[in-house]
Amino acid sequence: MCYGVLVTASVSTIHRYSFFVAIGYLTMCHISRIYIFHYGILTTDFSGPLMIVTQKITTLAFQVHDGLGRRAEDLSAEQHRLAIKVKPSFLEYLSYLLNFMSVIAGPCNNFKDYVAFIEGRHTHMKLLEVNSKLKGVHNLPEPSPTGAVISKLGMTLVSLLLFLTLTKAFPVTFLGDDRFVHKANFLTRLCYLYMVMQASKPKYYFAWTLADAVNNAAGFGFSGVDKNGNFCWDLLSNLNIWKIETATSFKMYLENWNIQTATWLKRVCYERVPWYPTVLTFILSALWHGVYPGYYFTFLTGILVTLAARTVRNNYRHYFLSSKALKVVYDVATWAATQLAVSYTVAPFVMLAVEPTISLYKSMYFYLHILCLLIILLLPIKPQARAEIQRPLNSVKKKAD
Repeated sequence: MCYGVLVTASVSTIHRYSFFVAIGYLTMCHISRIYIFHYGILTTDFSGPLMIVTQKITTLAFQVHDGLGRRAEDLSAEQHRLAIKVKPSFLEYLSYLLNFMSVIAGPCNNFKDYVAFIEGRHTHMKLLEVNSKLKGVHNLPEPSPTGAVISKLGMTLVSLLLFLTLTKAFPVTFLGDDRFVHKANFLTRLCYLYMVMQASKPKYYFAWTLADAVNNAAGFGFSGVDKNGNFCWDLLSNLNIWKIETATSFKMYLENWNIQTATWLKRVCYERVPWYPTVLTFILSALWHGVYPGYYFTFLTGILVTLAARTVRNNYRHYFLSSKALKVVYDVATWAATQLAVSYTVAPFVMLAVEPTISLYKSMYFYLHILCLLIILLLPIKPQARAEIQRPLNSVKKKAD
């Protein structure tokens, strides 16, 4: 269906039709898992591979639209680099969507990068990009993925062991237990919620790092040379564990978690929509993940947290930059606030259903929702935050002119 849209639709609307067909079909499949297969329990879960294919279909459609349906001067530098001038054949289309390296767990990648890999130009192309910036790169040996693959496989083993150990010690089901909800004090509930969410993360570390290693082992994923002259194999990396665990802002956390999905959301939604890009991006993310109620609790809460965190940062961060000591205090405080806010926000994502989510949030007095609303309503909007609204308005005005 989507390839039919790709070859028959007008280049001016090809991205919209492909987007609605792909997202619509994915949503119907998500709904079937809940209402036909009863929350996907004891059934084959086909949604993961389908979610990745949906990302690729829409990514390709938007890049074809950029290459054939828009003027070069209207494109950003990245859109111009990734724009596709010739529609792919059916074989190329299926190869891109269903190649064995990423068909199960992804990650999503750009069509141009994939074609360069298939044609054997991938590493040479990346070296040429670096060579234009640094001298002497052409003397480097052929990049080998062996070191990157071994280190990533080691990380998957550690992540798997942590997941199997921590989930037994801190079961998520205890969050809805009556004793936990009614007898534990607020601080205890807060700390246990943090530990449960920490225990849930190694599952994602395992899957995404293993998927990255599979692509690297095939020779795909070379991104260039770092400032120390070391080869980098992180073109398809989906996370940066160190930056996640040391994040001092909600934005920094999200930028390093599920990186390729965040990039996809940015390219097909955030940079394209004329109104409320942050809100619409969170809604698309929830819709893409599925129709479990918990997803929508998470992403709607995420909108509030993002706007509140941006407001606080724009109003107060500059007061803590006058000395290193104050900057350290600010970083420690924002790290703790970020980790607790993430734990509170993503809890429904793990719990999925409405009843346990409401029960948990009631036991936490909806403290983060209330705090974020007060911040948004009471603190002034600084120019940096106002730019979030003004940017898309200027874009609409420019197109109208």
